[in-house]
Amino acid sequence: MPKKRLPLPKRFNASLTEPAYKKLRDLNAEYGLGNKYIMTALLENLDTITDSEKVAQAFTEFIAEYGAPTGRMTN
Repeated sequence: MPKKRLPLPKRFNASLTEPAYKKLRDLNAEYGLGNKYIMTALLENLDTITDSEKVAQAFTEFIAEYGAPTGRMTN
């Protein structure tokens, strides 16, 4: 049975820090998926692969250090 192809119609540019991009490249090397597929798998499964309290803490710490963007966020 042929494998299903996951259509990814929405495109966006994402800026990443060097450590974040290194982790993304490491995941690509380990699993053989492209950046879009890695990001899709991570975000669609975030609740099953992370502790929600730790995610909230990470965002709180990030905002405390770098601030949050002002104005409207765009896709």
